[in-house]
Amino acid sequence: MSSNSFAYNEQSGGGEATELGQEATSTISPSGAFGLFSSDLKKNEDLKQMLESNKDSAKLEAMKRIVGMIAKGKNASELFPAVVKNVASKNIEIKKLVYVYLVRYAEEQQDLALLSISTFQRALKDPNQLIRASALRVLSSIRVPIIVPIMMLAIKEASADLSPYVRKNAAHAIQKLYSLDPEQKEMLIEVIEKLLKDKSTLVAGSVVMAFEEVCPDRIDLIHKNYRKLCNLLVDVEEWGQVVIIHMLTRYARTQFVSPWKEDDGLQDNEKNFYESDDEQKEKTDKKKSYTMDPDHRLLIRNTKPLLQSRNAAVVMAVAQLYWHIAPKSEAGIISKSLVRLLRSNREVQYIVLQNIATMSIQRKGMFEPYLKSFYVRSTDPTMIKTLKLEILTNLANEANISTLLREFQTYVKSQDKQFAAATIQTIGRCATNISEVTDTCLNGLVCLLSNRDEIVVAESVVVIKKLLQMQPAQHGEIIKHMAKLLDSITVPVARASILWLTGENCERVPKIAPDVLRKMAKNFTSEDDLVKLQILNLGAKLYLTNSKQTKLLTQYILNLGKYDQNYDIRDRTRFIRQLIVPNEKSGALSKYAKKIFLAQKPAPLLESPYKDRDHFQLGTLSHTLNTKATGYLELSNWPEVAPDPSVRNVEVIELAKEWTPAGKAKKENPAKKFYSESEEEEDSSDSSSDSESESASESGEQDEEGDSSDESSEDSSSESESESGSESEVENRRDKNSKTKGKGDSEYGEKENENSETSDSSNEESSSIEESSSDSESESENELESRKVTKEKEKKTKQDRKPITKDVSLLDLDDFNPVSTPVALPMPAFSPSLIADLEGLNLSTSSSVISVSTPVFVPMKTHVLLHRMSGKGLAAHYFFPRQPCIFGAKMVSVQITLSNTTDRKIENIHTGEKKLPTGMQMHVFNPIESLEPEGSITVSMGIDFCDSTQTASFQLCTKDDCFNVNIQPPVGELLLPVAISEKDFKKEQGMLTGMNETSTIIIVAPQNFTSSVILQKVVNVANVGVVPSGQDNIHRFAAKTVHSGSLMLVTVELKEGSTAQLIINTEKTVIGSVLLRELKPVLSQG
Repeated sequence: MSSNSFAYNEQSGGGEATELGQEATSTISPSGAFGLFSSDLKKNEDLKQMLESNKDSAKLEAMKRIVGMIAKGKNASELFPAVVKNVASKNIEIKKLVYVYLVRYAEEQQDLALLSISTFQRALKDPNQLIRASALRVLSSIRVPIIVPIMMLAIKEASADLSPYVRKNAAHAIQKLYSLDPEQKEMLIEVIEKLLKDKSTLVAGSVVMAFEEVCPDRIDLIHKNYRKLCNLLVDVEEWGQVVIIHMLTRYARTQFVSPWKEDDGLQDNEKNFYESDDEQKEKTDKKKSYTMDPDHRLLIRNTKPLLQSRNAAVVMAVAQLYWHIAPKSEAGIISKSLVRLLRSNREVQYIVLQNIATMSIQRKGMFEPYLKSFYVRSTDPTMIKTLKLEILTNLANEANISTLLREFQTYVKSQDKQFAAATIQTIGRCATNISEVTDTCLNGLVCLLSNRDEIVVAESVVVIKKLLQMQPAQHGEIIKHMAKLLDSITVPVARASILWLTGENCERVPKIAPDVLRKMAKNFTSEDDLVKLQILNLGAKLYLTNSKQTKLLTQYILNLGKYDQNYDIRDRTRFIRQLIVPNEKSGALSKYAKKIFLAQKPAPLLESPYKDRDHFQLGTLSHTLNTKATGYLELSNWPEVAPDPSVRNVEVIELAKEWTPAGKAKKENPAKKFYSESEEEEDSSDSSSDSESESASESGEQDEEGDSSDESSEDSSSESESESGSESEVENRRDKNSKTKGKGDSEYGEKENENSETSDSSNEESSSIEESSSDSESESENELESRKVTKEKEKKTKQDRKPITKDVSLLDLDDFNPVSTPVALPMPAFSPSLIADLEGLNLSTSSSVISVSTPVFVPMKTHVLLHRMSGKGLAAHYFFPRQPCIFGAKMVSVQITLSNTTDRKIENIHTGEKKLPTGMQMHVFNPIESLEPEGSITVSMGIDFCDSTQTASFQLCTKDDCFNVNIQPPVGELLLPVAISEKDFKKEQGMLTGMNETSTIIIVAPQNFTSSVILQKVVNVANVGVVPSGQDNIHRFAAKTVHSGSLMLVTVELKEGSTAQLIINTEKTVIGSVLLRELKPVLSQG
């Protein structure tokens, strides 16, 4: 058929003749049937001639036209013999296009393709990677079982190819071969295992796709490659990211324990009031025992940047990952990204809104801030409108319902009748969910009964019927009003609903019900089947309750129904007659006829149609269709106990052992040092504690791929180029270690004493490495190379002498000190062993010079947490006591004073739901059983603000109420004062210059020039320690940040003319600039 239409276009002067190469060569007669059919024979003659030409330019032109035909969806299969001859062409461009053609038609023309199979095999050895990859694609597209062994061999060879592009195509071919011959599964798994170890980002997505297709249950293949996949994820191409994220979501659900237990623990607190102290303590210990696995955290952290991807599928994949495996407190960040996708085209909107609809049922709070984003636009298609309505219904609560009802009033007037009907159903659902607005909604729906549009009226009747079922006794007037509408409404469902309501409430409207039955009996034969059934029901109910008036009428209707055309109505008629009209044949059932017909009916439950979809993984086809699609892989439930996490360390350990000889060789040959720094770091990390080895291996892999964290790049920005590489690696490793240790408050609190030895020794090691790198800046350029070699040897010596360093570090008894004594390394003239001896000597004879000191006494500033009016008599104030927190070294101590201003006892005061920014953690106070009238109590909390002034939001609850409260820390309360000598202060200040320094000139009032006033003003603003100063005009203060332990150095230098310079040096530049802003006005004012 297509060839005939082709010929017709040719004759009628269509432009396609030229495009297909049919110019002057066409010899078709302009008229006559013979010409129409003979054109089929000549159609592509010129292309065939060009392909058989001796000139490469003609062949290339012909191939371009043919590929163009394929791109437009036209059939070019008849050219297969002519094209396949050119598969051995020496021209690369022609060869590429021939392979593109063959991939498309090899499956259709299998016999002809098999003739050239030797050429494809030769092409697999071609020096050009594109040709090798194309040959493999063609080979895997020939779907003939006889060549399975050849394909298997080709895939094995390609998987070991030097080109990542060829290896990627090998991964694609695995899926094709598996679908052709599933018996090859075991051999294909071996190839997949090999390709999973590939470090190329080009291969990662394709091999995971092959893994999902061939052996999705072989989780053991992922263990060794888990961290690598997490770290590569950002650089993989977009569709590969989608596949990897979905696979890692399933992996996480099998390997880690549920992070939602800590959230569930909060709800259990309410029950603790009724339990004994031992049970309560047991529960608390169980709750505290959860700490997130570092690998679990790695996955969540590395997928977060992808929420900003331009690809909607990637954003959706990350969103479902956060939904299924992240702690509930952290899942909120996906809402903004999903709302952003609503600006995409309608197909994307539809999928995203479906997923939001499912999410909003369980966690309303996530999308409440974006309520207006779900308002319906006039340009939206109906499917989008109804989904937005669904979400608005899920998000409706007492606070926003009035706004939403005003919005719904507009929607009801829409020209889109299907949407208007859906809006009325939505109003009905809101009325059932929020009891405060039930009457308002009902009155609004009754007003709609007078609408001109029949569909709106009909839908209103159906919804009112459902609402009245919930409280029928109160609404006799509405039923009367609806009965009058029977004359005008023609929609069967609406008429049936009115009849059902009238019958159900026939005793409440005794005058109207018989009249309704009379009117219906007149038109019984012309009514819809649905209405006829309800007329029969109404007659039966009236016969049982008011037989005097309706006995003859009911018998008349039963006689009409007996001869109706519909067998359902005939059956119903016979059933009702036997049940309500007693005779000798009637059984025992007729005694209970009234109970059967007028039984109390349960009110209908108006539920979201998306309520039962949450068991499917979000973002999948199964979730969209609400039915299990072919190939869907179900998410498993969280394991009760996490499987052994060490299985993910195997790869790192093997790698470290493998590179040990190379490390020895490097001592003799300094030129090769550059290529193995990351491996050496892995060596040293293996001798550390377990948690440190895990995090160090992560950073080692990241460094291999060229990724470095923001912190490390900032820290090393002011150093010379030659030193920046090694410094950033050390910084990166130190940051990772500290992050691993600080995963949860409870973990930190329990393990602090156990790990003090290890952490102190690792801190001393890292600080000495830092010191050595900073000292080297002052050396001349020609000594840099030898310096590096010495450092290299020094690292090795440190590993050998690890036990000595560990013993020595026991002298450092300060728990709150993350910065150990800087050790100046000797010049490279000394031998490595002597350097190590001197280091040990230095560490053993010097105690720490930077330690947490007692805060300077200042009057405590209290802040209102909950006003007595808002708290229904419960008032709460909080203040910062400026003491190290007992719940965790990274937490800021907060004391809350709770007061009962009522004349009754307030019971069960506790914290409810927490809404904390990502990373922030809170240790709540124990529930207070009761608070006497006019009584007050002070409780302690710990909050890890992560060195930021972000607000910690949570609920303060009593037995009856919950109140939303916020704690926002002043920047000065995020610090702990430290004792430091003037010499060490200057030394640390010298290391924190450039971007780490902020300063400003201020005009100081004359009365503020005294040291006591400056001390009082600075200490009032910030919790800093005073540093002894040898100069009267310079005042120095030192502190460290509570979370990260970064030094905060404040200098106030008084100058002539009532001016002063305020300087702040710190790695935490954001906190430094905020503190500068707060100190400036305080020091300036009189």
